[in-house]
Amino acid sequence: MRTAPVDAASLEACIPAAVAATSIYNTQPWRFRLDPDDIALEVRAAPERGLRHADPVGRALHLSVGAAVFNLRVAAAHFGWAPVVRLLPDPDDPGALATLRPARTAQRHTAGHRPDLYPMIWRRHSSRLPFSGRPLPYSARAELADAARTKGASPAFPGAAETARLLRVAALAEHRNRADPDRAVESRRWVHRDPDGPADVGIPRAALGMQDAHEQLLMRDFTAQRHIERLPAQPFESLPVVALLTTGHDRRSDWLRAGQAMEHILLVATAYGLRASLLHQPMEWPDLRRDVSPVPHLTGHAQMLIRLGYGPQGPVTPRRAADRMS
Repeated sequence: MRTAPVDAASLEACIPAAVAATSIYNTQPWRFRLDPDDIALEVRAAPERGLRHADPVGRALHLSVGAAVFNLRVAAAHFGWAPVVRLLPDPDDPGALATLRPARTAQRHTAGHRPDLYPMIWRRHSSRLPFSGRPLPYSARAELADAARTKGASPAFPGAAETARLLRVAALAEHRNRADPDRAVESRRWVHRDPDGPADVGIPRAALGMQDAHEQLLMRDFTAQRHIERLPAQPFESLPVVALLTTGHDRRSDWLRAGQAMEHILLVATAYGLRASLLHQPMEWPDLRRDVSPVPHLTGHAQMLIRLGYGPQGPVTPRRAADRMS
């Protein structure tokens, strides 16, 4: 593929890749502003699509935007550019979360990732369905861990006992979410086809998944009113493979880096034929988020639990049109 010219029109062509990134509740809390003079793309927060109750400090919003920034990196490299990304570029403008400037390069892939990730952007879909018990190959685990490290996060694949503990913490968080009326209303707002919610963001009802019959893996109930006859209980994998993503600090820049690491993991997993879903529930309760770290205050700040495995592909979730992201 020939290197595209570094101009505003070509840079704008990267935005659909950013829009395809994962985001918490599929809120897509980002905006893009093109600077035709500097040939730069600014990524901004869309606070009106934030989660007031589940994410009052905006940590999940930053993770989501970080995921979009990583897809911008992948797209820029795909077009033959060397993407230069700056996080939090203006201390006086907290809504400006990142800028990306492309530069010409003679080498196609200079963004610190494998060269085949661009097609994975369009193939990646969250799957909240049961996975098989087939183990992940060592090569996949190693590359997934490397993917996180390249973006400044620390990955871990806990053993059986620790995985079971993490799942118990996640289940407790989900029980709390269901019992909290404000969070229940907020969650229902992001279920696709809810008459009170937007139609081009959120989670389609078909993507809600099914409940584990033994609650070994308590999936998020976006409706907060699960009906067994509509979403039947089924046994999930006996011991899910979970990746714990942490950062050494817990600043806004760390959240953005964690979001990039998360998206990098998801795209590499897709390249290996793996499915994934995010277990974000314990991150939404400060005490449970601390409990997720094996040794709180010593082993880093937990940012995300990612469930990985082999199984059915999840349905496509809606996306706002790229021309509505400014």
